Amino acid sequence: MATEPRRRPRPVGFQPRFTLMVIYVAALTFVYCFALAAPILYRFYEIGSAPGAGPEEQALLAEAMRESLRGRLWIALAAAAVTVALGIWARALPGLRPPR
Repeated sequence: MATEPRRRPRPVGFQPRFTLMVIYVAALTFVYCFALAAPILYRFYEIGSAPGAGPEEQALLAEAMRESLRGRLWIALAAAAVTVALGIWARALPGLRPPR
């Protein structure tokens, strides 16, 4: 009896897991930075939309916003990395799930 020829496994397609992981970390870092600076941004919006606000007050608030994020950028980056790691571990992030 003749045996069936062995089938070749399907070729693996392009799987940009590392690229997706970097995009997730960058996007979550932006979200966490925005969340950390939200109180300053809200105050900037309030003063900027006031009728008597001058350019000096806006410049002062822009500097305050830069100062508020200066020490917190690493916190946002670490939180984003932990969130992505938990998402990979829980298999919740699309594109980073291992094939079954």
